[in-house]
Amino acid sequence: MGEAMAARLRGAGHRVMGFDIQSRCCAQLKALGGEVAPDAGAVLGQCDIVLLSVPSHSEVDVLLAENVKRLRPGQLIVDTTTGAPEAAIGIAARLAELGVAYLDATISGSSAHVRQGDVLWMVGGERAEFDRCADLFRCIGREAIYTGPTGSGSKMKLVTNLVLGLNRAALAEGLAFASRLELDATQTLAVFRASAAYSRIMDSKGEKMIEGDFTPVARLSQHLKDVKLILEAGSISGARLPLSETHLELLKEAEAAGLGQLDNSAIFRVYLPERK
Repeated sequence: MGEAMAARLRGAGHRVMGFDIQSRCCAQLKALGGEVAPDAGAVLGQCDIVLLSVPSHSEVDVLLAENVKRLRPGQLIVDTTTGAPEAAIGIAARLAELGVAYLDATISGSSAHVRQGDVLWMVGGERAEFDRCADLFRCIGREAIYTGPTGSGSKMKLVTNLVLGLNRAALAEGLAFASRLELDATQTLAVFRASAAYSRIMDSKGEKMIEGDFTPVARLSQHLKDVKLILEAGSISGARLPLSETHLELLKEAEAAGLGQLDNSAIFRVYLPERK
């Protein structure tokens, strides 16, 4: 995801400095014409706007704590992490004490969508800081929506991921059901697309399920993490989420079967374990 965002920014003529713990990613940044920093602290020390793309808020906490002396008033941290809203609110509060602004700038879409500029930003924080990033958002995505105060971007991402994940699970269940009924899978998918059952997830995941091509675009284990966050937020807010509770069990079954590092469309194998 970080490399895809860097590519979009470089393509628009922006100067980009970055760092990743994986040398392969640093090499990709250099090939794009970006500047590879010696460490993450150097990026924080030199860039006025810092875009974070890391697995969870735990990494964000460590990164900022280890480099707190490099942060400075007027700086802006744009955090694309999918995580708990309370974590984003806590990070923003700690940064505000240093005069550093923070946006929980979540993204709906995969790295492939980023490369195409076809993602939606859902951003929480101060409106003025959102407006400050208008060009950045425009370079990377097709639209940016200001969702409200800090934490609202993370909340919106969890809500959209809930629906997206359930769409994917419903598609897997429907295709598996069709298989048990001895219907042609390709024709079934075509009917889904032509009917009121259609969702965009069919375009990106339908053929992968039929063909058994689970080369990862977004890993199943990542969505398992997201569903756990969804249920945690649901517990805090008092929301009833029975479908997500069932979805969690399906994903845990998939991960136990060794499917966690495959594409999230591999949930299909839970329904048809004999299909390889």
